[in-house]
Amino acid sequence: MDSPEFSYIVKASEIGSSPRTGKLSATEEERRKLAERFDLPKISALKADYNLVASDDKIAFTGVLEADLQQICSVTGESFPVRLREEFDIGFVSQLAIDETEEEIELTEEDCDVIEYENGKIDLGEAIAQTLYLALPQFPRGPNADAVAREKLQSEEEAGPFGALAALKDKLR
Repeated sequence: MDSPEFSYIVKASEIGSSPRTGKLSATEEERRKLAERFDLPKISALKADYNLVASDDKIAFTGVLEADLQQICSVTGESFPVRLREEFDIGFVSQLAIDETEEEIELTEEDCDVIEYENGKIDLGEAIAQTLYLALPQFPRGPNADAVAREKLQSEEEAGPFGALAALKDKLR
């Protein structure tokens, strides 16, 4: 894999047991590359305030991500501004304890925000980028979406089987 667009590497050995606070902010070039990766028209701002603290089994990375960006409305196709504020709670672990079995593995909520790291280094920037991506609405709706939907889309009655029969009946007349 190529190196991440927004990368901020921290050595695990440099993180003590007392909380370490910090701020991350993506440069214009990093935001441009992330926008391309996430298929967004633009990311105007991406920053995070964070706390980092190591324990015996993981490194806790918590804080708040803030982003100003443009998304494409899933109804109108128009670009519209979005401001995101997302709290995060990520655990970095040196190796995930997963048995080599072919049985299904059920993940708990705590397992979903865990990132494995290698070579004693964690990438806070990539964790922020992934958090941003997961915070984006899957089907974003812009300010004109409802008006366009009412104007151009059919109601359930019109789109259902009886609506199709009524439309066919009207054509035959």
